[in-house]
Amino acid sequence: MSDRLSVFKTYKLYVGGKFPRSESGRVYEVTDSKGNWLANAPQSSRKDARDAVVAARKAFGGWSGATAYNRGQVLYRVAEMLEGRRDQFVREVADAEGLGKSKAAAVVDATVDRWVWYAGWTDKIAQVVGGGNPVAGPFFNLSTPEPTGVVAVLAPQESSFLGLVSVVAPVIATGNTAVVVASEKAPLPALSLAEVLATSDVPGGVVNVLSGRTTEIATPLAAHQDVNAIDLAGADEVLAKELEIAAADNLKRVLRPQPVDDWTATPGTDRLTAFLETKTVWHPTGALGASGSSY
Repeated sequence: MSDRLSVFKTYKLYVGGKFPRSESGRVYEVTDSKGNWLANAPQSSRKDARDAVVAARKAFGGWSGATAYNRGQVLYRVAEMLEGRRDQFVREVADAEGLGKSKAAAVVDATVDRWVWYAGWTDKIAQVVGGGNPVAGPFFNLSTPEPTGVVAVLAPQESSFLGLVSVVAPVIATGNTAVVVASEKAPLPALSLAEVLATSDVPGGVVNVLSGRTTEIATPLAAHQDVNAIDLAGADEVLAKELEIAAADNLKRVLRPQPVDDWTATPGTDRLTAFLETKTVWHPTGALGASGSSY
């Protein structure tokens, strides 16, 4: 019989590629579906939210400037890392969502597949929503999608892992950076995902993960002047309305909560395009010699 003491895991925030505790020093108890204690999670403050926005803004230039192909490679590397830690996530999802091992395993497998799916879209979405426009005149007219900027993401409350990845992956796949507010009652899979991101090729600050009271963290993010958009997936109707009003101050893009009956269903491209801006460029054509032909 072993007489060693178990090493309990300390969950921390993920901000700017580092793992700080909440600046307030607060934690809150996370329990499983039966009320059994699982861990203490950091309870983020408004200061943590502001720090996460600063980190996301700092990372935006490099991430949005990377080639779409490179972003796809980076996202695929995350999927590789998730696959390697499959057993850990199966345990955490089972505890978080009250699932049996086989059902939790199916959720984790679907989550890894979802991440791969979005990795494949990084260098294809431009062909879907961009292209050359026919115009009357001697011009090229080209429309190309560009990332919106820093996106605050309120992760779904009930789907702690598959729902989380389904709202985070499309944001960063298209070149945005994210400040993620994890599920309030089941934040552990999100905090563990942060560890995967830190040990993959995702630059620090591209994804920042906060845990705590959703209302407390989301309110300053919705009103923050350097947040360009917000996904309200994890907000109820009352909170969503309040946050939408706050977001109007600097004309943030707002994606209101969308009812999702089955997170395993193919998501389509809606979340990829939700936080893209379209840039249209006009360029005069040039004449090729005396014939008058042009290019």
